[in-house]
Amino acid sequence: MTPEELARKADTAGLRLVRFLWCGNDGTIRAKASSRHGLEGRLARGIGVTRAMQAMNALDQLQPVEGYGPVGEFRLVPDLDTFRPLPYAPNTGVVLTDHVLPDGTPAGVCQRTFLKRQQERLRERGLDLRAAFENEFSLARCDDGDYTPVDTSLCFSTIAMAKSREYVDALVAALESQRIPLEQYYAELGHGQQEVSTAHASAVQAADEQILVRETIRGVAAEQELVASLAPKPWADVAGNGAHVHFSLWEGEQNRFYAEGGLSELAEQFLAGVLEHLPGLCGLTAPSFQSYARIAPGMWAGAYACWGHDNREAPVRVPSPFLGVEEASTNAELKAVDATCNPYLALGGIIAAGLDGVERGLVLPDPVNVDPATLPDGERPRPLPATQAEALDALAADDVLIGALGDELARPYLAVRRSEWAAFSAEDEEFTLQHHFEKY
Repeated sequence: MTPEELARKADTAGLRLVRFLWCGNDGTIRAKASSRHGLEGRLARGIGVTRAMQAMNALDQLQPVEGYGPVGEFRLVPDLDTFRPLPYAPNTGVVLTDHVLPDGTPAGVCQRTFLKRQQERLRERGLDLRAAFENEFSLARCDDGDYTPVDTSLCFSTIAMAKSREYVDALVAALESQRIPLEQYYAELGHGQQEVSTAHASAVQAADEQILVRETIRGVAAEQELVASLAPKPWADVAGNGAHVHFSLWEGEQNRFYAEGGLSELAEQFLAGVLEHLPGLCGLTAPSFQSYARIAPGMWAGAYACWGHDNREAPVRVPSPFLGVEEASTNAELKAVDATCNPYLALGGIIAAGLDGVERGLVLPDPVNVDPATLPDGERPRPLPATQAEALDALAADDVLIGALGDELARPYLAVRRSEWAAFSAEDEEFTLQHHFEKY
């Protein structure tokens, strides 16, 4: 599709604005919008954005990172194939963007380009990572600044489904109109908590759709005068929200994770790499201050570096395949993920970690098929980071992940996330809950 063709599509749809979307190092989704006037040029050459945005944290505090201050610009250059009219924003469309230098070359700080690089490493081996996100989120009403869940029902409760039926119907319709296939929906454990899972897609498409799903969850809620939050811990005394990632490696239409009776050798090596790097990987997949209120024993998020068959207390779970479609349904799930992450960094980190396992021929340890917290000392797997600071330190010490990110991306990323640790550590729980609820 050319910029002129897309502009004509915008005219046909009656659009007045097209949002140029990106996800920052703080995991928040941001945008600049073009009006119809001059749209063709902006679709071809991008929209300018200050370099400083890559050093901005989730409290809009600019960090002193060399090269990411008030001087200089990037261009937000759209991937025209990602264009969609937005069903929850009247007369508005959207495109996903890459950060590009003014001379047209990719910017080293671009998270979407980072994932493309990791995807290309797989393609050199004839492989493709297919992934899908399962998003949990909390639906609430705002009463005088306080967020109250829309229900206090039980896990998988049809009472909760009935309570939110109009919202959920509108959400499903909005996703379908954006060509995002919904796989499952149900009410989850927490008060007001919902869960939606979307179809598997190639890595960059899966990350793009994760951005759009997050936007749609919140946008449809706003239409109905509700508030939806994907924050890891929406309220102190209820279950947290994850964004579990299911993934597998494919060669054409062959699932290379599958072997007769279980996982292939390639799958075991890839998962061994993920486990090897999981402490540092958490700095990309569960990177916020609040993430570690969820990654704790008993939270079904995985607090110890292990894997297991259908073990929901293991951060890496291998689900049982479905009868008759064993190859198609063989995959792994990473549970130590939430929607405060930048999905391009999360999936790119999974690829980098897994490929290290393949290249080194790592051996997958034995599965843990009990709650690892119940194992005696000496048998219990190593714990995952217990705080955002520990996860970021593990990431900074992980040469494979830092090498994959590159200095231009790693420096501002670590500065942004470490500044959040400092800022939220200095505040009380109410401040932390409110800001995470509102930002994510």
